[in-house]
Amino acid sequence: MAHSPPGFSPVSPALYSMVQQRKLLPYAFLAPSMLAMIVLVFYPLVNGILFSFTDANQYNVVKRIGANVVPASYSFIGLKNYIDLFNQTTGEFWRVLAQTVVWTVINVALHVSIGLFLAILLNRKIRGRTLYRVLLIVPWAVPTFVSAFAWRFIFNQDIGFVNLMLARIGIGPVPWFSTQFLAMTVAIIANTWLGIPFNMVSLLGGLQSIPADLYEAANVDGASWLQSFRYVTLPQLQPVLTTIILLGTIWTFNGFTIIFLITGGGPAELTEILSTYAWRWGFQRWEFGIAAAYSVVILLILLAFAAFYIRYLNRTQAGAL
Repeated sequence: MAHSPPGFSPVSPALYSMVQQRKLLPYAFLAPSMLAMIVLVFYPLVNGILFSFTDANQYNVVKRIGANVVPASYSFIGLKNYIDLFNQTTGEFWRVLAQTVVWTVINVALHVSIGLFLAILLNRKIRGRTLYRVLLIVPWAVPTFVSAFAWRFIFNQDIGFVNLMLARIGIGPVPWFSTQFLAMTVAIIANTWLGIPFNMVSLLGGLQSIPADLYEAANVDGASWLQSFRYVTLPQLQPVLTTIILLGTIWTFNGFTIIFLITGGGPAELTEILSTYAWRWGFQRWEFGIAAAYSVVILLILLAFAAFYIRYLNRTQAGAL
């Protein structure tokens, strides 16, 4: 007969067995998700890290020719890919990194500032507020690739809406994708349009969770709107702001779709960011080892930023207390 758990009165073996099964039930529910994470996340991650230490390319990886399998012949080369990457032997790493940082900072700043502005407006009692909320969510609902193609068409040099409007006021067609500045401007506009809804909804939820008593107390003390925003709204929104800035930085820095579909990295690879540059090495130049090294560097940069950002915020909050 099975022993009863300590502190319990004697129970039947069937009941005790049922209790033990219920303890394992949460793990049974988690098992499919963990299996999917292992197959779709952890295995590719480990495999990519291992590839970054090899000279793998399209010629020496495993190939299947009909019923025959040609085994891999790539070799371990240690840190050579990383050394070549930082020495710019395998591309313009530092230029692309600087471009990625500029792209990320501008986009996140626009996402948060415009999202906060719209959230403050929608938090007020205005006529048609529900309709405005629905309309402002639309960019988030549209698939990213559809939005990218739409924006590329809008800025088309010959038949794009923007150039047609400029022609009405006497301005000739602007070649939006001919220079680095213009092409990156179009990409930033498109990415900002896509990123605002998430920030707006998140910040609106944060605004609605702020107790009204705090604003009433600020009004009693004679605080202006700007002072209430600075000393009440922003401190209360700090947890939400911390999260969306961190997530926005990771998503934008690691983004791929907008740059790839709108500018294609052009002109002359001047609008490349690290993720699109890694793709180019892997799927155009077929240098899998170098592409994997770029990907690992992206991962390390984002991990370092997240650790520094969270540590800095914790120190700031501790100092404020």
